[in-house]
Formats: sequence, C-alpha cells, structure tokens
Amino acid sequence: MSRAIPLVDLKKFTTGSADDKKAFVDELGHAFQECGFVGVVNHGISKDLVDRFYAESKAFFSLPTEVKSKYEGKNLAGQRGYTSFGKEHAKQSNVGDLKEFFQIGQEAPDGHPLKPEYPDNMHVNEIPKFDKTGVELYKAFESSGAKLLQAIALYLKLPENYFDEKIDMGNSILRAIHYPPITQEPKSAIRAEQHEDINLITLLVGASSGGLQILDMENKWLDIVPGEDEIVVNVGDMLQRLTNNYLKSTTHRVVNPPREEWHRPRLSIPFFLHPKSDMDLTCLPGTVTKERPLAYEPITAGEYLNERLREIGLKK
Repeated sequence: MSRAIPLVDLKKFTTGSADDKKAFVDELGHAFQECGFVGVVNHGISKDLVDRFYAESKAFFSLPTEVKSKYEGKNLAGQRGYTSFGKEHAKQSNVGDLKEFFQIGQEAPDGHPLKPEYPDNMHVNEIPKFDKTGVELYKAFESSGAKLLQAIALYLKLPENYFDEKIDMGNSILRAIHYPPITQEPKSAIRAEQHEDINLITLLVGASSGGLQILDMENKWLDIVPGEDEIVVNVGDMLQRLTNNYLKSTTHRVVNPPREEWHRPRLSIPFFLHPKSDMDLTCLPGTVTKERPLAYEPITAGEYLNERLREIGLKK
C-alpha cells in the first residue's frame, strides 16, 4: 500500500552529515509545501513515555462524568483541564464533535514574566501520575518540535534559530482526546469534523485506532495510517499565515469507524506547538511574490488564537 504522506527521519537532521541535514531540510520543506503533512521517525519521543501517558489518559476518561467534570475550568476556554463531550466544533459547523478531551499547557515558574498568562495545570487526584507524565511528554514534544522548526527555518532561508526564542516558553498545548464508543446513529457529527489547526505545527503520536484523513490537492480524502514508531506532523494556520500560504495548513478530520467497530473508543494525543503570544505573524517578506501576493493582515499569535478559539466554541 502506498503512503498518503512522505516519511522523514529526524536523525538525519540532528546527528547526520551536512549533506544529510540539507536533504532532511529539503524533504521536510517540500512535504510541508506540497501536502502539509509528514510522518517522522527517530523523533526522540520515547515509546515508554507515550505508552504511560496513553494508559493514564485511558484511566482518566474511564472515570465517571461527574468526577471528570470537576476538572472543567469555567473561564479557561478549554486551555487547561477537561472539556466535556460535544463542546468543541469546527469553525464552519455548529454541531459538536463526538469527543471529550483534557489539556495540559505551559508551566511558567514563579516570578517568570509569563506566569500571569499561563494558568496552572489541573492536578487529577484520582490518577496521581497523569498530569506529571503529561508534562514530561509535553517537554519531549517541545524538544522535537523545536528541531523540526529549525529545519523549516532553513528551508525558508532564515537563520536556523529563527523560531527558537519565539517558541521558548510558548503557549503550546498537549491534548489527550477521547472519542467514546458510538452507541447510536450520530445525527450528523463525526468524531472530528474537517478543520485546520491553529498553531505553528502539530505533532501527533499514533492514535489507538484509525480514522484520521487529510484532504489532498485533488479534493480527495486520504487515510493516514502511521507506522509503529512514527509521529505525524502537520503545518498549522499560524505557519501558513507567516509564510503567506507557501507552507500549507491542510484540512483534516477524524471519521467515524465502520458500524461493526462503533464499540471501539479512540484515544489520540496531539501536541499543538504555539509560539509566545507576542510573536508577530506578519507574512515573511521572502514569501510575498508577484505570483503569491500578500494574503494576510499583520496580527500577533495571541490575537489570532483568541479569534480562533471563539470560532470553535471554546471561548465566549
């Protein structure tokens, strides 16, 4: 079976020769330019850590609804803790997705200038290691994501460290998503309606069952089936905006399984890599050309995030 998205090896960039590194930059850049999605192996995120967080997430979502609801922060726009089933929807839809989720965010130490901007993470008393393991996985994703952005910076003919300072203590989110078994004919919703991600890039560790699809250039839906130790990485709208549509934020969705598999829940763990809120998303001058005129007004990452959280129903 042929792959729907290219596969790249991050080790070529981190420990390879100068030629390997250049080849990786080109492979990743072309993939992001042409389909917006890529599979990554040797990404540096330990399988043991992923497995532990999966097990603890599964335990959390198995708790009774009234227990989970204790962790739903009322004024946090879903940015920390639990968000109940059906609350989030795609920006073009008013029907809630068939999912619930839990979010872990950046932790700023006391006295740090960004401390007031980042709410504390929720500690789940019933599953003592859940949030600690989540923070550990968050850091691993941050580290791999930073290396991928260094390669993207080189592809865009920017200094390799262009993104480093912008994402250091950035507003990234680790999300554990649970799609419960489907017990009756859904009215019209699917597990996650077609959408694009808000952030710079998203890193996703293999879901517990299939369903992820991307929309290709010919408007056909393709199934994404990652290999055993592969993460799937895609461009988000902030990076598309920064590059004036040079890199593509591809539409994707999670479809419902065939009826005979309705009883199977699905667990998935994406990491939405965000910069700090003050990052300027004004289109990079090198990406504005006669063939690709300026497509976006200047905006900061924080302003853009707020706008989008309102569109998807998480912020009032």
